Amino acid sequence: MVSSVLCRCVASPPPDAAAAASSASSPASVDPCGGAVCGGPDHRLRLWSLFQTLDVNRDGGLCVNDLAVGLRRLGLHRTEGELRKIVQAGDKDLDGQLDFEEFVHYLQDHEKKLRLVFKSLDKKNDGRIDSQEIVQSLRDLGVKISEQQAEKILKRIRTGHFWGPVTYMDKNGTMTIDWNEWRDYHLLHPVENIPEIILYWKHSTIFDVGENLTVPDEFTVEERQTGMWWRHLVAGGGAGAVSRTCTAPLDRLKVLMQVHASRTNNMCIVGGFTQMIREGGARSLWRGNGINVIKIAPESAIKFMAYEQIKRLVGSDQEALRIHERLVAGSLAGAIAQSSIYPMEVLKTRMALRTTGQYSGMLDCARKILAREGMAAFYKGYVPNMLGIIPYAGIDLAVYETLKNAWLQRYAVNSADPGVFVLLACGTMSSTCGQLASYPLALVRTRMQAQASIEGAPQVTMSSLFKQILQTEGAFGLYRGLAPNFMKVIPAVSISYVVYENLKITLGVQSR
Repeated sequence: MVSSVLCRCVASPPPDAAAAASSASSPASVDPCGGAVCGGPDHRLRLWSLFQTLDVNRDGGLCVNDLAVGLRRLGLHRTEGELRKIVQAGDKDLDGQLDFEEFVHYLQDHEKKLRLVFKSLDKKNDGRIDSQEIVQSLRDLGVKISEQQAEKILKRIRTGHFWGPVTYMDKNGTMTIDWNEWRDYHLLHPVENIPEIILYWKHSTIFDVGENLTVPDEFTVEERQTGMWWRHLVAGGGAGAVSRTCTAPLDRLKVLMQVHASRTNNMCIVGGFTQMIREGGARSLWRGNGINVIKIAPESAIKFMAYEQIKRLVGSDQEALRIHERLVAGSLAGAIAQSSIYPMEVLKTRMALRTTGQYSGMLDCARKILAREGMAAFYKGYVPNMLGIIPYAGIDLAVYETLKNAWLQRYAVNSADPGVFVLLACGTMSSTCGQLASYPLALVRTRMQAQASIEGAPQVTMSSLFKQILQTEGAFGLYRGLAPNFMKVIPAVSISYVVYENLKITLGVQSR
């Protein structure tokens, strides 16, 4: 197996053998990965040995064919799709193969993920995984199995489980799996969807800041098969409803400042709240919140269904998409969902801007808009809204994934659990960066939605509105209302996280 190849002496040194030999000769020399891969010193020399074994055509690079032939000689069988994922994951220069440095980097990153999963499965912290721990870990993922089934899993990993294809992992027959057996089995298997990391780092269903542009969560096969996915969505929707209701006054203030604030009408936060309360009382602070909450359910459902379908078209058959694939699939799903419920977005803006007695309710508002302005009024601001999806979702996702990976690389030694404060910090920062990038488009969208509600306001296009704002208010005019928008991020993220966790318990969703 892999471990036997890694531990044998090598006839020829790796490209930087002198440095490796010097390090190995030092009395204090240890494996830079702490005994990773085979558990002994001279780590790089053994990796070079494995690289030479797999490089069947001796061209200094590992292509898909090299891996297929080389691994078959070692008794490891992988599908062409799995081997292609290995090459794609490590191929930094995009030449279609792995050179030695790319091979080393891939194994080190991959093994760190494997160690995290092993630690998370090892509930007793005794360095071994037994059948009871298998039962508990799968139950945490939403899968209920018997201990007899878990023993079969220990003896033989069957196709369909997240560990990999049919092969034996418990090589010594002890009915437990130690780190060496786990590592040898998975080392050259493209385990990219680490269930424990996915569970700990759920993002968009938790961090609802009311912007409706986040990329949907990944759900494991087990969550989809057992129906846990809809409980996550319900919990996320409930958390979003509570969070948006709590931060609705700041959201309405943002809309008022986006539409009415200017150089001559420099509306401040305190002045804005005072104006709202004087005009309609304390209840007026929540105008527009009803429709903002109601649209959570249809948008979430449409976005999830569209995302699941688009995932298959993106070209990935793996459970968790890579970051650029998530961006494409998430942006398209968001565009489809937003297109479906966009009239509700217009209603939300009009309800937030209404004066006391102007409309008796949401239906009255919709009826009057339809009668006075026609159906086209329900799609004003549609273009900047669609354009805003890409920078918001892209930057939000990229920042969150970057922060997540940085934390895992630096601090994830014995657990993949980042803790509540790290999750909140990452979610807050990523949402804030996403909003900052897309805010000018959001402001133009809101002004276009509100045009007919402002007496004497000209009906202008998106491009002319951009020019008008820049000419009359300068670049700062594109960020009117940004202060209350940022003020609501931290409470929105915190409230939605707390409510989400409590709703999961109520709905019977297994926590990690």
